[in-house]
Amino acid sequence: MKPLEILVLGASGQIGRHLLRNLTRNNFKVTAITRNLHTKGYILKSQANAGWLQIVELNYFDYEKLKKVFENKDICINLIGILNETNNSSFHNIHCILPQKLAQLAKENGLKQFIHLSALGLENAKDSKYANSKVNGENAVKKNFDKYIILKPSVVYSQDDNFSTMLFKILRLLPIFPIYYGGKTVFYPIHVTDICEIIEKIIIKEIKSETIECIGPEKITFKEIIQRILRSLEIKRLLVPTPLFIGKIFANIFELFMKNPIITIDQLKLLNYNNSPSGKYKTNQELKLNSNLKFFDKEIQKYSYMWKNEGEFSREK
Repeated sequence: MKPLEILVLGASGQIGRHLLRNLTRNNFKVTAITRNLHTKGYILKSQANAGWLQIVELNYFDYEKLKKVFENKDICINLIGILNETNNSSFHNIHCILPQKLAQLAKENGLKQFIHLSALGLENAKDSKYANSKVNGENAVKKNFDKYIILKPSVVYSQDDNFSTMLFKILRLLPIFPIYYGGKTVFYPIHVTDICEIIEKIIIKEIKSETIECIGPEKITFKEIIQRILRSLEIKRLLVPTPLFIGKIFANIFELFMKNPIITIDQLKLLNYNNSPSGKYKTNQELKLNSNLKFFDKEIQKYSYMWKNEGEFSREK
Protein backbone atom coordinates (compact mmCIF):
# COMPACT_ATOMS: atom_id res chain seq x y z
CA MET A 1 0.00 0.00 0.00
CA LYS A 2 1.26 3.45 -0.92
CA PRO A 3 2.16 5.48 2.21
CA LEU A 4 0.19 8.63 2.95
CA GLU A 5 1.78 11.83 1.65
CA ILE A 6 1.46 14.59 4.24
CA LEU A 7 2.25 18.28 3.82
CA VAL A 8 3.15 20.17 7.02
CA LEU A 9 3.29 23.97 7.12
CA GLY A 10 4.86 25.52 10.21
CA ALA A 11 7.02 22.43 10.66
CA SER A 12 9.88 24.17 12.46
CA GLY A 13 7.72 25.37 15.37
CA GLN A 14 7.24 23.68 18.73
CA ILE A 15 4.41 21.40 17.57
CA GLY A 16 5.85 20.83 14.09
CA ARG A 17 9.17 19.43 15.26
CA HIS A 18 7.52 16.91 17.57
CA LEU A 19 4.84 16.06 15.02
CA LEU A 20 7.34 15.09 12.31
CA ARG A 21 8.62 12.27 14.51
CA ASN A 22 5.09 10.97 15.12
CA LEU A 23 4.16 11.03 11.45
CA THR A 24 7.28 9.42 10.04
CA ARG A 25 7.32 6.62 12.63
CA ASN A 26 3.93 5.63 11.18
CA ASN A 27 5.59 5.36 7.76
CA PHE A 28 3.88 8.51 6.47
CA LYS A 29 5.92 10.44 3.91
CA VAL A 30 6.16 14.05 5.02
CA THR A 31 6.96 17.24 3.13
CA ALA A 32 7.89 19.96 5.63
CA ILE A 33 7.68 23.59 4.54
CA THR A 34 10.06 26.16 5.99
CA ARG A 35 10.71 29.78 5.09
CA ASN A 36 14.43 29.52 5.82
CA LEU A 37 16.18 26.26 5.04
CA HIS A 38 19.56 27.50 6.28
CA THR A 39 18.45 28.30 9.83
CA LYS A 40 15.69 25.69 10.26
CA GLY A 41 16.67 22.86 7.93
CA TYR A 42 19.27 21.27 10.21
CA ILE A 43 16.69 21.00 13.01
CA LEU A 44 14.07 19.44 10.77
CA LYS A 45 16.46 16.93 9.23
CA SER A 46 17.12 15.43 12.65
CA GLN A 47 13.44 14.64 13.23
CA ALA A 48 13.07 11.71 10.83
CA ASN A 49 14.94 9.00 8.96
CA ALA A 50 16.15 9.80 5.47
CA GLY A 51 13.61 9.01 2.79
CA TRP A 52 10.56 9.79 4.90
CA LEU A 53 11.06 13.54 5.18
CA GLN A 54 11.45 16.10 2.41
CA ILE A 55 12.16 19.72 3.33
CA VAL A 56 11.05 22.50 0.98
CA GLU A 57 11.92 26.17 1.34
CA LEU A 58 9.31 28.64 0.18
CA ASN A 59 7.39 31.76 1.08
CA TYR A 60 3.93 30.82 2.35
CA PHE A 61 2.39 33.51 0.13
CA ASP A 62 4.10 32.30 -3.05
CA TYR A 63 0.94 30.60 -4.25
CA GLU A 64 2.43 29.28 -7.49
CA LYS A 65 5.00 27.25 -5.55
CA LEU A 66 2.38 26.26 -2.98
CA LYS A 67 0.26 24.79 -5.78
CA LYS A 68 3.15 22.54 -6.78
CA VAL A 69 3.81 21.16 -3.29
CA PHE A 70 0.10 20.31 -2.93
CA GLU A 71 0.30 17.97 -5.92
CA ASN A 72 -0.05 14.25 -5.04
CA LYS A 73 -0.55 14.99 -1.34
CA ASP A 74 -3.18 13.24 0.77
CA ILE A 75 -3.27 15.49 3.84
CA CYS A 76 -2.25 19.05 4.68
CA ILE A 77 -1.53 20.18 8.26
CA ASN A 78 -1.37 23.92 8.88
CA LEU A 79 0.44 24.84 12.11
CA ILE A 80 1.31 28.40 11.13
CA GLY A 81 0.42 31.10 13.62
CA ILE A 82 1.85 34.27 15.17
CA LEU A 83 1.43 35.85 18.60
CA ASN A 84 2.59 39.34 17.59
CA GLU A 85 2.09 41.36 14.43
CA THR A 86 5.14 42.72 12.59
CA ASN A 87 5.67 44.85 9.50
CA ASN A 88 5.91 41.65 7.44
CA SER A 89 3.22 39.53 9.14
CA SER A 90 -0.26 40.62 10.16
CA PHE A 91 -2.86 38.55 12.01
CA HIS A 92 -5.21 38.92 9.03
CA ASN A 93 -2.69 37.59 6.49
CA ILE A 94 -1.40 34.69 8.61
CA HIS A 95 -4.61 33.60 10.34
CA CYS A 96 -7.25 34.41 7.69
CA ILE A 97 -5.90 34.78 4.15
CA LEU A 98 -3.38 31.93 4.29
CA PRO A 99 -5.73 29.28 5.78
CA GLN A 100 -8.37 30.22 3.21
CA LYS A 101 -5.90 29.71 0.36
CA LEU A 102 -4.66 26.42 1.81
CA ALA A 103 -8.24 25.14 2.13
CA GLN A 104 -8.90 26.07 -1.49
CA LEU A 105 -5.77 24.23 -2.62
CA ALA A 106 -6.81 21.21 -0.52
CA LYS A 107 -10.13 21.15 -2.36
CA GLU A 108 -8.56 21.64 -5.81
CA ASN A 109 -6.17 18.74 -5.20
CA GLY A 110 -8.75 16.39 -3.70
CA LEU A 111 -7.04 15.97 -0.32
CA LYS A 112 -8.44 13.51 2.20
CA GLN A 113 -8.05 15.90 5.15
CA PHE A 114 -7.02 19.46 5.94
CA ILE A 115 -6.00 19.84 9.59
CA HIS A 116 -5.87 23.46 10.76
CA LEU A 117 -4.53 24.60 14.14
CA SER A 118 -6.46 27.42 15.81
CA ALA A 119 -6.81 28.14 19.55
CA LEU A 120 -9.19 27.67 22.47
CA GLY A 121 -11.41 30.28 24.12
CA LEU A 122 -11.52 32.82 21.29
CA GLU A 123 -15.20 33.32 20.60
CA ASN A 124 -15.89 35.79 23.43
CA ALA A 125 -12.72 37.85 22.96
CA LYS A 126 -14.31 40.33 20.54
CA ASP A 127 -11.83 43.08 21.48
CA SER A 128 -8.77 41.01 20.49
CA LYS A 129 -7.36 41.23 16.95
CA TYR A 130 -5.62 37.87 17.46
CA ALA A 131 -8.83 36.13 18.53
CA ASN A 132 -10.93 37.63 15.74
CA SER A 133 -8.38 36.66 13.10
CA LYS A 134 -8.25 33.08 14.38
CA VAL A 135 -12.05 32.72 14.37
CA ASN A 136 -12.28 34.23 10.88
CA GLY A 137 -9.60 31.79 9.72
CA GLU A 138 -11.57 28.84 11.11
CA ASN A 139 -14.69 30.00 9.26
CA ALA A 140 -12.74 30.46 6.02
CA VAL A 141 -11.42 26.90 6.21
CA LYS A 142 -14.88 25.45 6.85
CA LYS A 143 -16.36 27.46 3.98
CA ASN A 144 -13.77 26.35 1.43
CA PHE A 145 -13.17 22.67 2.26
CA ASP A 146 -15.60 20.23 3.82
CA LYS A 147 -13.00 17.64 4.90
CA TYR A 148 -11.54 19.98 7.50
CA ILE A 149 -10.40 19.37 11.05
CA ILE A 150 -10.14 22.49 13.24
CA LEU A 151 -8.04 21.94 16.36
CA LYS A 152 -8.51 24.45 19.19
CA PRO A 153 -5.91 23.74 21.89
CA SER A 154 -5.49 25.48 25.20
CA VAL A 155 -1.94 26.68 25.81
CA VAL A 156 0.54 24.11 24.45
CA TYR A 157 3.63 23.73 26.61
CA SER A 158 7.01 21.97 26.59
CA GLN A 159 10.65 22.90 26.98
CA ASP A 160 10.45 24.31 23.43
CA ASP A 161 7.46 26.61 24.00
CA ASN A 162 7.14 30.39 24.29
CA PHE A 163 4.85 30.20 27.32
CA SER A 164 6.28 28.28 30.26
CA THR A 165 9.89 29.00 29.26
CA MET A 166 9.21 32.75 29.18
CA LEU A 167 7.65 32.54 32.64
CA PHE A 168 10.65 30.58 33.91
CA LYS A 169 12.99 33.30 32.65
CA ILE A 170 10.99 36.18 34.10
CA LEU A 171 10.37 34.56 37.48
CA ARG A 172 14.03 33.60 37.75
CA LEU A 173 15.11 37.22 37.28
CA LEU A 174 12.43 39.38 38.92
CA PRO A 175 11.56 39.48 42.63
CA ILE A 176 8.04 40.77 41.86
CA PHE A 177 5.56 39.45 39.31
CA PRO A 178 2.41 41.37 38.25
CA ILE A 179 -0.94 39.57 38.35
CA TYR A 180 -3.73 40.87 36.11
CA TYR A 181 -7.48 40.16 36.46
CA GLY A 182 -6.75 38.62 39.86
CA GLY A 183 -4.89 35.76 38.18
CA LYS A 184 -8.25 34.01 37.75
CA THR A 185 -8.03 33.34 34.00
CA VAL A 186 -8.58 29.61 33.44
CA PHE A 187 -6.33 27.38 31.30
CA TYR A 188 -6.25 23.68 30.44
CA PRO A 189 -2.54 23.32 29.52
CA ILE A 190 -1.81 20.51 27.09
CA HIS A 191 1.65 19.05 26.52
CA VAL A 192 3.05 19.18 22.99
CA THR A 193 3.31 15.38 22.77
CA ASP A 194 -0.41 15.13 23.58
CA ILE A 195 -1.44 17.53 20.81
CA CYS A 196 0.78 15.57 18.40
CA GLU A 197 -0.90 12.33 19.47
CA ILE A 198 -4.29 13.93 18.73
CA ILE A 199 -3.19 14.81 15.18
CA GLU A 200 -1.77 11.32 14.69
CA LYS A 201 -5.04 9.67 15.83
CA ILE A 202 -7.13 11.98 13.63
CA ILE A 203 -5.16 10.83 10.59
CA ILE A 204 -5.26 7.14 11.50
CA LYS A 205 -9.00 7.22 12.32
CA GLU A 206 -9.71 9.36 9.21
CA ILE A 207 -11.77 11.88 11.20
CA LYS A 208 -13.25 14.66 9.06
CA SER A 209 -15.51 17.70 9.31
CA GLU A 210 -14.93 18.20 13.05
CA THR A 211 -13.92 21.06 15.30
CA ILE A 212 -12.11 19.64 18.33
CA GLU A 213 -11.28 21.52 21.53
CA CYS A 214 -7.97 20.15 22.79
CA ILE A 215 -7.39 20.27 26.53
CA GLY A 216 -5.04 18.82 29.09
CA PRO A 217 -6.19 16.88 32.16
CA GLU A 218 -6.28 19.86 34.55
CA LYS A 219 -8.15 23.13 34.96
CA ILE A 220 -5.56 25.65 36.22
CA THR A 221 -5.79 29.41 36.79
CA PHE A 222 -3.01 31.70 35.63
CA LYS A 223 -2.02 32.42 39.24
CA GLU A 224 -1.80 28.68 39.93
CA ILE A 225 0.43 28.24 36.88
CA ILE A 226 2.81 30.88 38.28
CA GLN A 227 2.77 29.24 41.72
CA ARG A 228 3.52 25.81 40.25
CA ILE A 229 6.45 27.18 38.25
CA LEU A 230 7.81 28.84 41.38
CA ARG A 231 7.57 25.54 43.27
CA SER A 232 9.44 23.75 40.50
CA LEU A 233 12.19 26.40 40.72
CA GLU A 234 12.16 26.18 44.54
CA ILE A 235 12.04 29.96 44.85
CA LYS A 236 9.59 32.55 46.19
CA ARG A 237 8.39 35.69 44.46
CA LEU A 238 5.94 38.42 45.40
CA LEU A 239 2.80 38.13 43.23
CA VAL A 240 1.28 41.61 43.06
CA PRO A 241 -2.28 42.32 41.85
CA THR A 242 -1.71 45.00 39.22
CA PRO A 243 -4.17 47.49 37.66
CA LEU A 244 -4.70 46.98 33.95
CA PHE A 245 -3.62 50.52 33.01
CA ILE A 246 -0.13 49.82 34.38
CA GLY A 247 0.04 46.63 32.34
CA LYS A 248 -0.89 48.60 29.23
CA ILE A 249 1.92 51.08 29.86
CA PHE A 250 4.49 48.29 30.06
CA ALA A 251 2.96 46.48 27.08
CA ASN A 252 3.28 49.61 24.95
CA ILE A 253 6.93 49.97 25.94
CA PHE A 254 7.63 46.29 25.18
CA GLU A 255 5.98 46.59 21.76
CA LEU A 256 8.03 49.67 20.90
CA PHE A 257 11.43 48.37 21.92
CA MET A 258 11.35 44.56 21.79
CA LYS A 259 11.31 42.32 18.71
CA ASN A 260 9.42 39.66 20.69
CA PRO A 261 7.54 41.58 23.42
CA ILE A 262 7.08 39.92 26.81
CA ILE A 263 3.42 40.90 26.60
CA THR A 264 1.37 43.01 24.18
CA ILE A 265 -1.81 45.05 24.50
CA ASP A 266 -3.68 42.36 22.58
CA GLN A 267 -2.40 39.61 24.87
CA LEU A 268 -3.52 41.60 27.90
CA LYS A 269 -7.02 41.69 26.39
CA LEU A 270 -6.93 37.92 25.79
CA LEU A 271 -5.94 37.32 29.41
CA ASN A 272 -9.39 38.59 30.40
CA TYR A 273 -11.04 35.50 28.83
CA ASN A 274 -10.91 31.92 30.05
CA ASN A 275 -8.93 29.53 27.88
CA SER A 276 -11.46 26.76 28.38
CA PRO A 277 -13.88 24.56 26.38
CA SER A 278 -16.95 26.34 25.03
CA GLY A 279 -19.19 23.27 25.09
CA LYS A 280 -20.02 23.82 21.40
CA TYR A 281 -17.58 21.17 20.20
CA LYS A 282 -16.28 17.79 21.27
CA THR A 283 -13.00 17.61 23.16
CA ASN A 284 -10.06 15.29 22.60
CA GLN A 285 -11.05 13.51 25.83
CA GLU A 286 -14.61 12.89 24.63
CA LEU A 287 -13.27 11.49 21.35
CA LYS A 288 -10.68 9.37 23.22
CA LEU A 289 -7.78 10.71 21.15
CA ASN A 290 -5.18 10.47 23.93
CA SER A 291 -3.87 7.41 25.72
CA ASN A 292 -2.44 9.15 28.79
CA LEU A 293 -2.59 12.95 29.11
CA LYS A 294 0.39 14.57 30.83
CA PHE A 295 0.13 16.70 33.98
CA PHE A 296 1.62 20.20 34.08
CA ASP A 297 3.58 19.89 37.35
CA LYS A 298 5.28 16.65 36.40
CA GLU A 299 6.28 17.82 32.92
CA ILE A 300 7.68 21.24 33.82
CA GLN A 301 9.75 19.58 36.54
CA LYS A 302 11.64 17.78 33.77
CA TYR A 303 13.04 21.02 32.35
CA SER A 304 12.87 23.54 35.21
CA TYR A 305 16.49 22.67 36.07
CA MET A 306 17.58 24.89 33.17
CA TRP A 307 16.66 27.96 35.26
CA LYS A 308 18.21 26.82 38.55
CA ASN A 309 21.62 27.88 39.81
CA GLU A 310 22.82 24.28 39.87
CA GLY A 311 21.65 23.67 36.29
CA GLU A 312 21.45 20.01 35.29
CA PHE A 313 23.00 18.99 38.62
CA SER A 314 19.64 19.83 40.21
CA ARG A 315 17.75 17.38 37.99
CA GLU A 316 15.78 14.66 39.68
CA LYS A 317 17.43 11.25 39.38
